[in-house]
Amino acid sequence: MNKILTRTALSLLLLPLAACGNEGKPAAAPAAQTAAVSGKAADKSVAESLKAKLEKTYESQGLKVISVGETPVGGLYEVVVSGKQIVYTDAAGNYMLVGDLIDINSQKSLTDERAAELNKIDFSSLPLDKAIKEVRGNGNLKIAVFSDPDCPFCRRLEAEFAKMTDVTIYTFMMPIASLHPDAARKAEIIWCQPDPTKAWTDWMRGGKMPQGEANCENPVAETTSLGEQLGFNGTPTLVFPNGRTQSGYSPMPMLQEIIEKNQ
Repeated sequence: MNKILTRTALSLLLLPLAACGNEGKPAAAPAAQTAAVSGKAADKSVAESLKAKLEKTYESQGLKVISVGETPVGGLYEVVVSGKQIVYTDAAGNYMLVGDLIDINSQKSLTDERAAELNKIDFSSLPLDKAIKEVRGNGNLKIAVFSDPDCPFCRRLEAEFAKMTDVTIYTFMMPIASLHPDAARKAEIIWCQPDPTKAWTDWMRGGKMPQGEANCENPVAETTSLGEQLGFNGTPTLVFPNGRTQSGYSPMPMLQEIIEKNQ
């Protein structure tokens, strides 16, 4: 049974193919949540029982139950566990479902909507002074991106940004050492250039890396840690002004539409 959840948990942590993932490092557990897809927390006794059983069953994996809530389906409970994963169980915790809970009438995934809520981020709290800022056109649209200088999907995203106008892009460098051992060094060198924005775009969109060594104080370790604390396991990860996030690369014109809808 433990092996089953291991495989399942990993599948839930896997990012879309259009992202450089860091599956080996679990996302940080979110703060305790109470509302579920139904907006109602589960009965206290049910919640405590499920928490105790699941944490004991998967103790070797360090699984923690963050919240237990009701769903629109009688007898089916939403359980949020470590890494902001959503699973569904019966009241006794004897059976588990992993996947999307679909409202057939509205044709919406309640699981997707709930995951978006769990992953909401206060955009105004991001330390924008530690990001590389690029203003294109009037800069009216806003987007923050956690990016790795050696991630091929980050470069694809940058190529799409180059096609956009009227957007302000805040890039937080988040090199993933397990995938790209040289990325942190490159990120530090880029930050230490006289014009970090030009250095970043020259490298990510043109393949031209500045020479020399990092010779200044830089926030790369801090922004990498920030991404991990926010639960990001891969790059690129986009953060929108309304608090929603997206993992992975999207091509134009889809990218433009997504950014416009999430201001």
